[in-house]
Amino acid sequence: MRPTILFPLFADVTTLKGVGPRVSEALGRAFGRPQADAAPRIKDLLLTPPTGMIDRSYRPQIADAHKDEIATFTVTVGRHIPPSAKGRPYRVRVFDESDDMTLVFFKPRAPYLQTVLPEGTTRIISGKTEVFNAEMQMTHPDYILAPQDIDNLPLYETLYPLTAGLSQKVARKAVMAALQHIPQMDEWLDPHMVAKQDWPGFAESLIRMHSPEHPVDSKDTAPARLRLAYDELFAKQLAMALVRENTRRQSGRSYDTAGHYVDDVLKGAPFPPTGAQTQAVAEIIGDLKSPFRMARLLQGDVGAGKTFVAALAAAHVCESGAQVALMAPTEILARQHAQTMAAFLEPAGLTVEAITGRDKGKPREALATGLREGYIDVVVGTHALFQESVDFADLGLVIIDEQHRFGVNDRMKLTLKGKRPDLLVMTATPIPRTLALTAYGDLDISKLTEKPAGRKPIETRILPLARLDNVIEAVGRKIEDGEQVYWVCPLVEDSEVIDLTSVEDRHRQLTAIYGDRVGLLHGRLSAQDKEAMSQAFKRGEYDVLVATTVIEVGVDAPNATIMVIEHAERFGLAQLHQLRGRVGRGDKSSSCLLLYKAPLGVSGKARLEIMRESEDGFLISEKDWELRGSGDLLGARQSGLPGYKLADLDKHKSLLETAVQDARHLASIDPALESPRGQAARNLLYLFEQDYGIALMKAG
Repeated sequence: MRPTILFPLFADVTTLKGVGPRVSEALGRAFGRPQADAAPRIKDLLLTPPTGMIDRSYRPQIADAHKDEIATFTVTVGRHIPPSAKGRPYRVRVFDESDDMTLVFFKPRAPYLQTVLPEGTTRIISGKTEVFNAEMQMTHPDYILAPQDIDNLPLYETLYPLTAGLSQKVARKAVMAALQHIPQMDEWLDPHMVAKQDWPGFAESLIRMHSPEHPVDSKDTAPARLRLAYDELFAKQLAMALVRENTRRQSGRSYDTAGHYVDDVLKGAPFPPTGAQTQAVAEIIGDLKSPFRMARLLQGDVGAGKTFVAALAAAHVCESGAQVALMAPTEILARQHAQTMAAFLEPAGLTVEAITGRDKGKPREALATGLREGYIDVVVGTHALFQESVDFADLGLVIIDEQHRFGVNDRMKLTLKGKRPDLLVMTATPIPRTLALTAYGDLDISKLTEKPAGRKPIETRILPLARLDNVIEAVGRKIEDGEQVYWVCPLVEDSEVIDLTSVEDRHRQLTAIYGDRVGLLHGRLSAQDKEAMSQAFKRGEYDVLVATTVIEVGVDAPNATIMVIEHAERFGLAQLHQLRGRVGRGDKSSSCLLLYKAPLGVSGKARLEIMRESEDGFLISEKDWELRGSGDLLGARQSGLPGYKLADLDKHKSLLETAVQDARHLASIDPALESPRGQAARNLLYLFEQDYGIALMKAG
């Protein structure tokens, strides 16, 4: 239940004076609302920071004013000059002791102007100055006030996001009214930290943000803004810390086996594990042996061998007689994982099967029976694993690959098919530490930073598209040597609007040169056609595979040694690194050719230079963050990463580190939030709607 103290903040904005259904609808579009059809709440206005500020503190005399400035004048109203013809403006002459100027009004209501600007009276006017016919004028002043109403003129006027049917005046009026509804709540932050940072309280911070007393108050680094950004970060981190603590305290199962299956898999492996793999396996098996549930993220750089680590984890669990489910985002990847896992686990005598949406009829029934009766030890599948018809004899470990492709609900559905199974989440996308804390704060993290022995470095070269003919010739020589080539283009079809090479156009050109051994793969193909093409390329039936970024995850052809990426300047660093990782998987030397369209911008050049200099995915992800900022990295909402209103991860990165430590400390000493600070923190969680997050994330 939401605490009653928060009821005023969750009230509909129509409870504010002057906000009817039409204004409410516009405010919802501009400030955000809980659901598309729901009215915005008072808190939606208060937790949206201003987009800018108008400084009305400049108070010159008319003779000293400059054009195109926001200025506030104290003037005497002179003569009204009605329009001389239809369509002409209404003008009012005003003056002070230094000079005079003209106020200009288009489509005026003369009686209204005569009421607010009576001739001979003193008025305060504020707006943007202009010069017309060598004379100072102001068109439609923002404010016209009698001297006794000066308090109604904000010295520093905050600006807000707008939409059709919403003016700044109406938006600001609504926010100012919302400020009257802030309840006084107990402090949920550590009082020592608040004192050390010299931060105001939550209510005062909101007031300062929306009613600044000085231009400094509007900056992202102002104490009030830092405080509110920290509140938002802390709320999300506390929700994850509570889930993490809850998971760690939940009684799970202790898989304390002798380790014979793991030994069998290691003896049969085609290569010895790297130091990073050995470390990750030790951490995972340590979790599996403990009486508490595991919730761990395995972050592997491209080609670092996370599937092998997953196989060793599966072997450990299967030795206890439990089953393992591995969920992958695509059919191609699911079937590929099934093949790889089967090869790794064969020495331990374990049965591995794949289930995808394509399996129908009797084969599907046989798979379902095998899982239900425990004949299948490890199952690899797509979303098909969630279906009601899929039951396990004893699901002990859930492994989720490419976690960012799945929502929390997916995670929950699968873990509910077992009795509190352990959870291992894997991603082949190295992400910056800041994002890892933001997206996976409820998980312990293991990293694979080394590549298996025998993998040779990939030579990366940067070339202008003008040298395309040279690239085609070089590719031809590699094909004659029996090697295979990936050729990546940004678009599926030709576009008259965007001057980028399409896969279809390049496929036609390369087929004309190399013959019919050029394959084509893009996202518009059916899942079956994609997999058929991937497998045919892997078997060597094609020399060149022209593709979109659909090959970024999943296509694995050890004989492919060349990766050509056209318009490389259009891709993010993380994506380029993923694509490059498709080659260099065998024992031959490999190359990646990054083709760019000249001229190359400063940022584009910096990105490509980093690719040439480094193969370290973790370093590349940090550089990508620095160059592009979190806006781009968090931009894809389907990534499952949280969005922020008050916090800016580029500017408030240091606050996140503190919020993580603070949240984990509070969750560890007060997991039920029963202390005075814990009780106050409950209000924070409800305010930022992280109470739902807690319920959902218990799936972890």
